[in-house]
Parts: sequence; structure tokens; C-alpha cells
Amino acid sequence: MALPKEPRQKMINLMYLVLTAMLALNVSAEVIEAFRTVDTSLQNSNKSIEAGNTTLFKSIASKLSDPPSAVNAAKWAPVANDAKKQSDVMIAYLEDLKLQLKTASDLKKGEDGKEEYKLDDLNASSMLMDEQKKGKDLDDKLKAYKAAMLVNPEVKAAFENIFPVEVDPSGDGTTANFRMMPTVAAITLLSKYQNNIRNAENQVVTFAHNKIGEVKVIYDKFAAIVGQTSNYVMPGEKVTISAGVGAYSTIALPQITIAGSNVPVNADGLATKDFTAEGGGEKSIAVNVGYTKPDGSIASIPYTIKYTVGTPGGAAVMADKMNVFYIGVDNPVTIGSPTGWDKTNATISAGSLTGSGSKRMVRVSSIGNVSINVTANGSTTQFPFRVKRIPSPVFKIGAGKARVPAVDFKNQDFCRADLEAFDFDLRFSVVSATVYFSGTGFPSTTPSTISGNSLGNIKSLMARCGPGSSISFINIKVQGPDGVRNIDEATIQLY
Repeated sequence: MALPKEPRQKMINLMYLVLTAMLALNVSAEVIEAFRTVDTSLQNSNKSIEAGNTTLFKSIASKLSDPPSAVNAAKWAPVANDAKKQSDVMIAYLEDLKLQLKTASDLKKGEDGKEEYKLDDLNASSMLMDEQKKGKDLDDKLKAYKAAMLVNPEVKAAFENIFPVEVDPSGDGTTANFRMMPTVAAITLLSKYQNNIRNAENQVVTFAHNKIGEVKVIYDKFAAIVGQTSNYVMPGEKVTISAGVGAYSTIALPQITIAGSNVPVNADGLATKDFTAEGGGEKSIAVNVGYTKPDGSIASIPYTIKYTVGTPGGAAVMADKMNVFYIGVDNPVTIGSPTGWDKTNATISAGSLTGSGSKRMVRVSSIGNVSINVTANGSTTQFPFRVKRIPSPVFKIGAGKARVPAVDFKNQDFCRADLEAFDFDLRFSVVSATVYFSGTGFPSTTPSTISGNSLGNIKSLMARCGPGSSISFINIKVQGPDGVRNIDEATIQLY
């Protein structure tokens, strides 16, 4: 936004920029709570994946001691063990980054060990990840982790294009994701990286486990293996559900249903089904794993897979043009919802709110205050806005200067009303004005009038003007989107 030369308007514009910056720094309690909920969900998911990995390692250990599978197990057990080692190192590194973020946000621990810190601190993440180059260090470690996990040629061929841990190769990579991010959001993002790492570990360990081969196993305990690619996704992303029998054997004859549908088992003993994330909020999918035990009896184990479909932050309303609504025009707004629009309702306290989904249009008719109320998940959030009248335009002729050459003024045929330093593309038209001629060429003050934007009614008087003439326009009426109004007078001195 270019700054005008007039000091008063320059001051107004600077105040607008400052207020916009202050609004950008405001992080609502609802958004903070949403991030805390997602972080808790991610940590619970990480524990579930770790439990599944532990089951796989127990199975690999038993195959190392069983002669029919010992040769293959000796080859692939080191691959699985190295995947766990690499993953544990990265998990610990990310956990330390979380601690550094909390410490930079005034971390305090109570007697019960509960941690408290400034959840909405916007400086800690930028300082740590950008200024102290921790974001660049994280990028390097994630790239090194991926390379180490895919060092085995067979593992690389299987997972190189679908590996869950990636670094954005463009721009600042990971660093850009942490700039001006609330501490609780930055910690949630680090938990997401931990979730991806545990999923990567699970994929490689499962691959190594399956490569050992299908061998006769004496079962003394039975466990179904059910997993998911992620438990926090954005709308449009896919969730893949995998289900099978631990230490898979064809004798087990698994029968698997996912979301009520029978899903065939592949050569590795797993059934997989993709789902596209829709709407928002917590979702659940029912999985049932049935199999035949060695004694011939049938076992069936039900599971419920849960994941969260999120939106960036919680409910939010943003004015697309300015931080206020103006009378007589369409004011575009963007509304964000933490759930699908089938579960979200938006209303306005005065005026009208039209459109659907995230893009809406507001019309208001009186000066004051209005609020847009967004109801999602049974909770209503209020977003207040001020209502103002459109600023008055400035009366102009020609270049619009207060001093102009006499010859230039006499060649003008039209006047106009310009709206300056305003974000909307609006037009005002001149309705009427009283005009007074004085100075050179006018022994006495000569009054006249104009109607509309044409100067035709005063052209004969304009022809008498010369250097030293003064022309004053008063009682200027203009027509705008919100009706007719009077605007400031204008005087032109000729030289």
C-alpha cells in the first residue's frame, strides 16, 4: 500500500498497518486448545505404533532361534534393528527440540511434574528454528535419517517413493513452517515428525519381518496387527489401514473386514484399504481380524482405528479486504472451520451473510459493530467487526492540484470525485456544486453551479480566467454506493 503525501492520511495508513500487525499476533484460546488436542492425539498414536513394533521384534527374535527361519532372520534382523536405532535417535532429537522450545517460552514445572509454558508465544519458534538455524539442522537430520533407513537396496526399492519422512526441497524447507508459529503449534508439528518417523520404522521393520519368510510357528499367544499411515490428516489426504495376523502363516487363514467390507489378504498377510479424508474432526473405522488357530478354533479380534481430520487452526473469520465492514458494498470474508461445512453454521448479528463454504459476502447498512458467529462441534465462536461508512472522496479537476496553469484549467471539461487510499475499487460521481470565481478577470465574486461531472455550465466563466484567478467549489454533493453525501470544499488557484 503506497503512502500518500498528505501527513494526515499518511498517519491513518500507518495506524492501519500497525493494527493489522496487532491482529495478526492475536492467537485465540480455541486455536491453542485445538493444537493441544492434536498433539495429545499424535503422542497416543506414537505409543500405539511403538507397541506394534515391539510385537514385530519379538516375532523376529523367535525366528532367529528357529532353524527353519534362522538363516533369513540373521540377514534381516540387523535391518530391523538398525531401523529402530535410527528412529530412536531421531525421536530423542525431536524431543530435545520440544524441550528447547518450551524453555524459550518460560517453561516451569510444578511439584507434580506438570509442565507450564507460554503456549501462544510467537517468538520462541522463530528464534530457535530460524535465527539459531535449528530448522536447517532439522532438515539435514531428516535427510540423513531417510538415507540411513533406505541404505538396504531392497528396502530402498520398496519405499523410496512412499517414505513417510520428507523434507520440502524448495525455499527454506522446514524453517519456513516455524516462523511466527505459536509454541504449542511448533511442538505439535514436531510430534507430527515423530509420528512419521515411527511409521517409517514400522514400515521397514514389517518389511524385514515379512522377508524372513512364512515358516511354521508354534503360537503360544495370538495378536492381530492393525495399523494406519497417520492419525492426523488434512481434507483430501489419504489414510491407509493395514490389518493382519502377527507372525503370519497361511494356516491362520485370516478373514479381515475394514469398515464393514471384506478385504483380501496380500502375499505378506496384510489387508490394506485406502480412505480419502473428508470433513473434519475425529473419525473412526471398524476393523475385524478373524483367523484360525493351530488347534482349529476360530478367533476374532475387533479394532477401532481413530484419526483426526483437521483444518489449519480452529474456527476463524478473516475480512479479505480490511479489518472493518463498509456500508453499501460487498465485504468479502473467509471463514475457516475445524469441522466439515455439513457440521458448521455461520450467522451475522446485523446485515446479511451470503454464500457458502469458506467464501462469504457481508452487507451492512448502519455504523456500529457486528459479529459473525461460527458454530462448529456444538461450540460457538464470536468474531467482532466494526462497521464504517465509506471514506469521502476528494473533488478534483484535471491533475487534482491546488495550483495549476490557467491554460490547463480552461481546457478541462469534466470534474470528478476520487476515493483515495482505499482497498475497494469504488466509484463516486459528482451530483452538484456551487462555484465561485474571483481574482483576475472577475472584479466581483461571480457565483454559478454545476450539475453532474460536466463543467459545461461554467465554461464561459472559465474562459475569462487567467493567472491570479481563484475558483472555489463549495456545497459539493456526490453519489456513492451508500447514497448522496457532501464532501470537503476545493479551491483552485491559477498562475
